[in-house]
Amino acid sequence: MLRVIYEDNHLLVVEKPVNMPVQADSSGDADLLSEAKSYIKEKYNKPGEVYLGLVHRLDRPVGGVMVFARTSKAAARLSEAVKAHRLVKKYCAVVDAPMPAFGSLTDYMLRDEVAHSSRIVDKGADGAQLAKLDFALTAEKNGRALVDISLKTGRHHQIRVQFTGMGRPLYGDQRYNKNARPGQQIALYAYSLTFEHPTLRESMTFTSVPRGASWADFTEELAALTNGVRCAYVDESIIAANKQPDISVAVADGGEDTLEARLSLAFGEAYPVHRLDAATSGLVLFARNEAARDELMAHFASRDIKKLYRAYVFGTPPKREDLLILHAEKDAEGALVSVFDSPTKHSREMKTGYRVVKSFSLCGEKVSLLEIELFTGRTHQIRASLAHIGCPVIGDDKYGDRRRNRLFPPRLLLAAVRVELPELGGALAGLSGKVIAIEPPFGVDGSGELCVCRV
Repeated sequence: MLRVIYEDNHLLVVEKPVNMPVQADSSGDADLLSEAKSYIKEKYNKPGEVYLGLVHRLDRPVGGVMVFARTSKAAARLSEAVKAHRLVKKYCAVVDAPMPAFGSLTDYMLRDEVAHSSRIVDKGADGAQLAKLDFALTAEKNGRALVDISLKTGRHHQIRVQFTGMGRPLYGDQRYNKNARPGQQIALYAYSLTFEHPTLRESMTFTSVPRGASWADFTEELAALTNGVRCAYVDESIIAANKQPDISVAVADGGEDTLEARLSLAFGEAYPVHRLDAATSGLVLFARNEAARDELMAHFASRDIKKLYRAYVFGTPPKREDLLILHAEKDAEGALVSVFDSPTKHSREMKTGYRVVKSFSLCGEKVSLLEIELFTGRTHQIRASLAHIGCPVIGDDKYGDRRRNRLFPPRLLLAAVRVELPELGGALAGLSGKVIAIEPPFGVDGSGELCVCRV
């Protein structure tokens, strides 16, 4: 039975089942386009042939979100969006671990029409087409990794071929993974589709959650991913969300689109137990019930949960390792803090430890990679403290140097990368001493270039 996600006079958005062709082919099997036309014809009592425009495709074994055009105007505008890469398709896949935290793949591919396959070739090969995608690791379990993928081009079997080319063929891919066993279902799914409505001109996003044995290890991570959150760890008590930049953590911080709101859609209950600045990325802990919330918040209040950050800063700190004890005053609106070496009438103490991992030249600037530990939790503490000692975080226009920041990608290079839990009691006892860690969503590659996660 056809699963309809959304429909109006111009669009029909559906979930394509796995192993169903998009269009009728030589197999004679039922196809999605015919099923969708039959649905429209029956529901709306349409006489004659039903018009339904096919504007993009998915490989036969791959399931996920697809949009059809119900009018010629919608078909023309959606096709234009596809050509201009404004129809944004996101996929998830399962591959063998370990995987890099993030990356981009750029290859040239050649399609073999006879063998119905594609392969990576040299740039100058006759008929070669550029293929580009970005990916980010979501979680690793039982020797496999769940990967979030954003396509930049749309080549035949592109994800399958490019991941095989990097030595991580997709789980269950019968064509490109030599280790796939007969009967295994490929773990590749188009979970999200974003485009501008052809007449309303409003951005719309539609999602679908993959199901089946190949996804069984990542059920909860997939629930979060289809709501726009990558989770580094989930169990019955806590969620460790890998926050992306420019989103607030809690509903109480203002705004409807927050990490808390997204996780609540996925899990029903999600209580933030600490905060990160909107511009800062990385690990944020949420509790899944009130008992876990109360215990975790008590431990955060007593400062016995260890939090570590990574940041790229301008310059080199005066010491290779130090504990900064400074004093901060917030302005009336709380949008900026002033930092002092000694206490003032309205200041609060800030304690920030750092260690220089390495110092080097980047884009003509002297920069350092720091590992940072918080011993207090003040507004903008890391950013304000490091700027005060002459080493502002790269990308920080509030406390740093906007002119120098323009040399780098427009992003704050500060991320929470590690949480170490203390001895816990009650329902959380099984988490005692647990360490949750991720790689920061930015780094310097082997050629000395700064790269940031684009997914």
